[in-house]
Amino acid sequence: MQKTKDLLNFWEEQMRHSHTSSNYFFRKSPSHYHMMLLVMSAYKHEEKLSVEELKTKLFKTSRPKSALIINEACEKKFFFLEKTSTDQRKKNIKPTESFVKEFEEYIETLKGLVL
Repeated sequence: MQKTKDLLNFWEEQMRHSHTSSNYFFRKSPSHYHMMLLVMSAYKHEEKLSVEELKTKLFKTSRPKSALIINEACEKKFFFLEKTSTDQRKKNIKPTESFVKEFEEYIETLKGLVL
């Protein structure tokens, strides 16, 4: 029962900071959340993920809508775009160091509450 209370307290704390954190941004829609998971999965597996690949992988999201979400995530400094050395037109999307830190802290906190 204590784990349940701890988990509820954790979620309430997250909601207090929701207007400023990535937590709120990536929960706006399933597409936002899916994008975060795709980018972080590529990062964790040390794979390159181009903007075009990301747009294609997002389920039930138009390419223009995908582009808007990507731009907004970059403006909010959660992700950044990196030009490839072979083709300057192609850009890979990567999480910022601050977002990686926030994401990992979030995951570790959740693991501690659930396990």
